[in-house]
Amino acid sequence: GPTRKMPLTASAMDFFQLFVPDNVLKNMVVQTNMYAKKYQERFGSDDAWIDVTLTEMKAFLGYMISTSIHHCESVLSIWSSGFYSNKSIALIMTQSRFEKILKYFHVVAFRSSQTSHGLYKIQPFLDSLQNGFDSAFRPSQAQVLHEPLIDEDPVFIATCTERELRKRKKRKFSLWVRQCSSTGFICQIYVHLKEGSGADGLDALKNKPQLHSMVAKSLCQNASGKNYIIFTGPSITSLNLFEEFEKQEIYCCGLLSTRKSDCTGLPPSMLNNSETPQSRGQYRIRMKGNMSLICWYNKGHFRFLTNAYSPVQQGVIIKRKSGEIPCPLAVEAFAAHLSYICKYDDKYSKYFISHKPNKTWQQVFWFAISIAINNAYILYKMSEAYHVTRYSRAQFGERLVKELLGLEDTSPSH
Repeated sequence: GPTRKMPLTASAMDFFQLFVPDNVLKNMVVQTNMYAKKYQERFGSDDAWIDVTLTEMKAFLGYMISTSIHHCESVLSIWSSGFYSNKSIALIMTQSRFEKILKYFHVVAFRSSQTSHGLYKIQPFLDSLQNGFDSAFRPSQAQVLHEPLIDEDPVFIATCTERELRKRKKRKFSLWVRQCSSTGFICQIYVHLKEGSGADGLDALKNKPQLHSMVAKSLCQNASGKNYIIFTGPSITSLNLFEEFEKQEIYCCGLLSTRKSDCTGLPPSMLNNSETPQSRGQYRIRMKGNMSLICWYNKGHFRFLTNAYSPVQQGVIIKRKSGEIPCPLAVEAFAAHLSYICKYDDKYSKYFISHKPNKTWQQVFWFAISIAINNAYILYKMSEAYHVTRYSRAQFGERLVKELLGLEDTSPSH
């Protein structure tokens, strides 16, 4: 849970600033002004540009975050006369001023001589965000590694023409997280660029299991020695990785797939489906030290690799139609934690900022801001302030937007 007690009067902004404090926003102001100056030295002066202030930077973020609540495809819709126009917040800043800030907005204006990383423009921000996550929250023992649902808004896709869909660029990165599976709080973010040379570029993508193993190690670099139980999907699950984690006192439970997983070192007899018909709930087990490979049948064969649960401990999967199906405890635990993450995706994925910039670093930045707001809401729900005001996720987002814009009326809309 949270590591610090927030006051009863804590606002949405107070929770958001646990991860994005004023000093980070002030740095964005400095870097944006530096970039604007350099840009104008190179391409000619821009008489309409005035250096951005901290108040304007907060308002700029507020406008962007408002797209996560109202799901408008373009943030400029706020100033239009259409369905997504919002006169109450459009008056804080003119559209032309917003577009100027958007043109020059930067988190790191210039590449230093030491950086070769493709995300150098936001790496300091991601590091600062990570420090905020680490210091504000202590996760439960059970955690899960996965790619959160950050797909396009289905309503927008349904109304899109084929030409518009073709014009939209595919994402050049994948975003992975380590998430506390009892609260949904995202403890760590890892961004993998799909382009570029070197160990984390296209060459690594050719070897999917090796890539996913590298992602898992990066996400768990701060988890060693804490007896965490990590749940993994088929792309990450492998015997070599789990044995390596066990040496660091990190225990695992993962779903295996003969097609997607690295099955090196596992007995072939357990990877082949038996020809004799099996009844639901039957399972076979093979063990090596603390590691168990479980093959469980339920309208198909499911394989699990674990060193976190004893294979002889019994559990049950409860189905609405067929009642209780017996299974090892590892299978029950995996299903429970997976269903929690599905609920998290259903509840929070629709609150990702829907502004779609072309630059990869900006796409990553807005995803990271969205995750920070979701985390802020989770901390708010676990605080005493929630019992005073009880905002929904949408109301919390609206409140944050109004506080960033400096509007006095911060009451939630019902």
